[in-house]
Amino acid sequence: MNHQPSTLRTQASTIRGWLDGADRVLITAGAGLSAAAGYDYGDTDRFQELFPALYRLGLRSRYLVGVPLPSARLWGYWAVHIDDIRYGSAPNPLYQRLRTIVGDKDHWVMTSNVDALFARNGFAADRVFTPQGDYGRYQCATPCTSATWDSKPLVDRLLSAYDRDTGIVTDPDALPRCPNCDGRVEINVRIGPEFIDDPYLPAGRRLQEWLNEGATDARLLILEFGAGFNTPGVIRHPGEHLTRHFPRARLVRVNPTHPDIPSDLTGRALSVPADANHLLDALTASQAQAHR
Repeated sequence: MNHQPSTLRTQASTIRGWLDGADRVLITAGAGLSAAAGYDYGDTDRFQELFPALYRLGLRSRYLVGVPLPSARLWGYWAVHIDDIRYGSAPNPLYQRLRTIVGDKDHWVMTSNVDALFARNGFAADRVFTPQGDYGRYQCATPCTSATWDSKPLVDRLLSAYDRDTGIVTDPDALPRCPNCDGRVEINVRIGPEFIDDPYLPAGRRLQEWLNEGATDARLLILEFGAGFNTPGVIRHPGEHLTRHFPRARLVRVNPTHPDIPSDLTGRALSVPADANHLLDALTASQAQAHR
């Protein structure tokens, strides 16, 4: 469900007023924001384009690649997927518009997305907290050590030995092993209890310190985009908790399918049942009109 244009313009005007009056802005984001930006894991056409061999096997989206695959085929998938999602160099207009809308406000980002699209589009990397990990790193699967490693050289090595027609990494020597114990490795994202969160904890502590600094007096605006119920404890519920905890906080929830807000936050939270790109369009227009 999406708002009618007139309703969305009215809500954008309200959000613009809240944003102008805010001392601090916390942007929180789930998978819906990256999907609106063109990185939709459920996109069947894009899946067929990138992974023709997996498509012929009956898979239809990246969400389905949780099924067991032989190592050479699994790492072929990871190499193409991560190269597409994490290492693309082209700027993303949606994220850049969001950065422009926030402007010079004191802000932080907390996101369950592991694609680094915030840091790649103008947001300060040291003010982005990614508690679910980052496709930019990999780890021992055991894990035998708390160390993690840069995935870019690994992805490049895998792609150099990747056969698109079969979906297989053809050189066994290109397949990754743990540099410490020579065991299996996996991408450093939160899938199970083996996940190593050490690289992300410093940002989480800095975010908490930033929140605590303005806990009593600061007018905090939380802009939440595309956070549903796959992992509500990561983005959705913390935003509600912060709004309750900080007396001058407000929450904007932008979600086309799950926009509901708790009744106890009525008056301090705004439900926007729209895609992020539609709201950002309306906010951009509102911002332009305000500067005429």
